[in-house]
Amino acid sequence: MTIVLPKDYHGKCALEKSRILCIDNDQALKEDIRALRIGVLNIMPKAESYEYSLLHPLGRSIMQIEPVWIKLRTHHYTSSDSDHLKRLYVPFDEAVGKNHLDGLIVTGAPVEEIPFEEVNYWEEVKRILKYAHNNISSTLGICWGGLALAKFMGMEKTVFPEKIFGVYETVNLDRNHPITGEMDDKFWCAQSRHAGFPDSMLEQERDRGNISLLAHAEGAGYTIFEGTDRRFLVHLGHPEYEPTRLVEEYLRDKNKGRADVKPPRNLDLNNP
Repeated sequence: MTIVLPKDYHGKCALEKSRILCIDNDQALKEDIRALRIGVLNIMPKAESYEYSLLHPLGRSIMQIEPVWIKLRTHHYTSSDSDHLKRLYVPFDEAVGKNHLDGLIVTGAPVEEIPFEEVNYWEEVKRILKYAHNNISSTLGICWGGLALAKFMGMEKTVFPEKIFGVYETVNLDRNHPITGEMDDKFWCAQSRHAGFPDSMLEQERDRGNISLLAHAEGAGYTIFEGTDRRFLVHLGHPEYEPTRLVEEYLRDKNKGRADVKPPRNLDLNNP
């Protein structure tokens, strides 16, 4: 459909080459439909380069989408373009103060091995999640964002001895669900994480009526699940990733000398 972006947005040409229609705010106001305001709490390294990864799938929606880029007050975005953040990003209170958010996305962050309580921006994230659960119809957490949503719902993550990394064949567990109903019975999804949840733990949460399990991958476990009130959707994978992103992350980890990170599964490093 259409993405509403500033006139001078840096990634506009790349999106249009991918056949994503981009319009500015002035044009959007002339449309007969109201764009959905989707907040994006972007905590990824090099935030500005990651934006395309989210905008591309959002732009394929049947709805008109206005992304609202959100930054944390308590996080130091050392690898991101500070001028870009100042131009485009706002703190969460400003994002919800201007207008209602129809949805919220909480991205990943390279801190899944650190206890939540030791992440310097965790208290701020908790406040955002509390507001979101009470006031925003649906919140999607991707990778660490998903771990954060699960933590808010009372589930404690497990840090794995070896990174779950690569492209995994994933089984759709509920073809009647609004989220997974349009997916194939089996689909491939990128994973890049050091933490998650044992299957047995999530099955116990399901049996207690706390969550619905939506997708499972051999070697990666349950990768998509949600609270039964459907306010929080957890996706522990990276459905938004381009194949080259996994190659970049592998080379980064290899250069750091991490022996616990093997080459990504089911991905040719030379021809992703």
